[in-house]
This record gives sequence, structure tokens and C-alpha cells, in this order.
Amino acid sequence: MLLRRAILAASHSEAVRRAVVAAPGTRAIVRRFVAGRELPQAVRVARELADRDLYVSLDHLGEDTADRPGAAAMRDSCIAALDALAEAGLTDRSEVSVKLSSLGQALGPDGTRIAAENAWKICAVAAQHGTTVTFDMEDHTTTDATLSVVRELRAEFTRVGAVLQAYLRRTLTDCQELAGPGSRVRLCKGAYREPASVAYQEAAEVDRNYVRCLRVLMQGQGRPMVATHDPRLIAIAGQLAASAGRTAAEFEYQMLHGVRPDEQLRLARGGATVRVYVPFGTQWYPYLMRRLAERPANVAFFARAVLTRR
Repeated sequence: MLLRRAILAASHSEAVRRAVVAAPGTRAIVRRFVAGRELPQAVRVARELADRDLYVSLDHLGEDTADRPGAAAMRDSCIAALDALAEAGLTDRSEVSVKLSSLGQALGPDGTRIAAENAWKICAVAAQHGTTVTFDMEDHTTTDATLSVVRELRAEFTRVGAVLQAYLRRTLTDCQELAGPGSRVRLCKGAYREPASVAYQEAAEVDRNYVRCLRVLMQGQGRPMVATHDPRLIAIAGQLAASAGRTAAEFEYQMLHGVRPDEQLRLARGGATVRVYVPFGTQWYPYLMRRLAERPANVAFFARAVLTRR
């Protein structure tokens, strides 16, 4: 956990960011986890994954937008991604993910309203193309506002997805409230630096709460989206689904692009629905650091990569 906290602290350090960006092998490691800087590259990766019977959640990286033009630009980027997926014939296997902070949530007293308006426009285009949107969760200070926007959107766009984080102490209650008909909930462990007052600090505690939350979702009436790479939790998810009488089509596994691709294919070939979270864009540094914090064992791999010239 000390290493995890150090990594998350580094994600906010401009000095560390400059050093990582300048390191000789950074480009190689970014290529593994990020689908490219531009939308056409991301759509190409989505096509490759779809051809392997995998599903996709496409995310244009960005957060904490500083002004309205930036929020509008992210909105337009999400709409462009939906249009591109539709043009490529991929909307039956693809959705988009977006953070409300990238749509203006942090822009003062009107931030949540601005983000909600931008989110509505994205959801409307997604509905036109026969797909949907999942709204990513951020640190605990945004949870109430994010869930409020999701509930508002679901009144019109019933398939809108929400993300819940198992390391937050509140999440079991949130799962109980969001497990109703039509809901789509992506359950992940969580990747932000949170105080002990609101979040479990030990990995074993997070895992136990993940299972408690997943049991509620599997027994509910919505669609659980099991976001984990942990083999033990993947096995438990299958057992909970079977106990709840769910077929393989009634829940899905979600994994990150570049992480355990062989396991993604193994699950899909076994009949499971597997969705790959595919990020793209230039704002990859915070995303990459959070991925390392989720699995500090990757730090050695990352260090070797950034110190090796390609």
C-alpha cells in the first residue's frame, strides 16, 4: 500500500511527469496500454478487438477540464468517437466511457449542470447509433454529483452505465440502490488516493468489499460489469452469476487494453462477454500512473521499459 500511495502521489507531480515523458522507453509502454493519440488509431484497435469477439469501451483520455471551451471540446470528441464507431459498423460491440470532470463538472457552482448538459448530448448521439455511454467515477468528492447526473440521464437513456469503486466504504449501499431493472454498473476496485475515513486501505479489505458488492449486483435486476484482472475475483464472479441464475449474456467482464489479453480471449472463447476498456489521446500520464497504482507489480515492468531505448 505504501508503494501504491507513492505512485498516486507521483501522478500529481509535474516533475515526475516530465521525467517519465522524456524517458527513452516511455513510448513503448504507452503503446501497450493506450490505443494511440488520435481517434482513427483507437477505432482501428476497436475493430481488431471486435474481430476477436471482444467488446469495447472507448475513452478519450482527459479530466479536470479548466473551462467551458475545453468541456465542449471533450463533448464533441465523444460524439466524434460515436460517429466513427457507427461509420465503422462497430456500435453493436462498442460504447464510450467519459469522466464528468472532463465535461465541466469542476467548473464552479455551475459545473455539475454544465457537465450534465454535455453528457446529455453525448447520450443522445449514442442512442441514435444504438449504443450507450458509461460514466467513469473519480475521487470520492465527486461521487454524489456523478451518481446524481447518472440517475437524471437514466430517466431518458435507460442503458446509461455507472462505475462504482469497491474501495469506498459507501459502495455497498450504492450497489443496493443501483441494482434495479435496466441498470448497468461497472464495479472496479478503485484507483485514487483516498483517506481511510472513506476508503478501505488494505487490499484484502477491498477484495472482501468487492465480493460483497458484486453479490448484490448479481442478485439484482441490472447488468453487472465485472471490472477486474484478479483471477480469484474473476472465478468468484462466475460462481456468483451461476448462483444468481444468470446466463453468460446477462453480465460481462471488463479489462483494460494491454492487460492480460490472453485471459480476455480465454474468457470470450469460453462464451463470456468481455469488454476491453480502450483509452486514447495525449493525456495518458494520469491514466497510466493509476494503472500502476492498481497493480504495483507492474512497476518493475514499467521501469525496465522506460529505461530501455526503443
